[in-house]
Amino acid sequence: MNKNLVELQLQRGRLLKRIASQRTTLAQQLIPLENVSETGSRIYSLLRDGVQRLKKHPLPAVLAVVALVLFKPTSTWRWLRRGVVLWRSWRLLRAWVPELVSRWRTR
Repeated sequence: MNKNLVELQLQRGRLLKRIASQRTTLAQQLIPLENVSETGSRIYSLLRDGVQRLKKHPLPAVLAVVALVLFKPTSTWRWLRRGVVLWRSWRLLRAWVPELVSRWRTR
């Protein structure tokens, strides 16, 4: 009887070691799927946030559709690009001004 218990304990130990090894292997193999899942979650989150923003502020979307209907799509895209460049420049300038002022004050 004692011999059977020892054999069972040895077998249990080997199985636990094998299970731990399989878990490690599985975790390594699932890393690419986790990355894809995270990317999908980020895209879903961005889309959900975009829809919420459109629900709160529908005017820019309506203006964009009106501009596409009234003007040629090529000129609309040109003005849209100009607007994006202007908006980015404004944000960059707004970020730099406090830094420049603080540098000027320390001199």
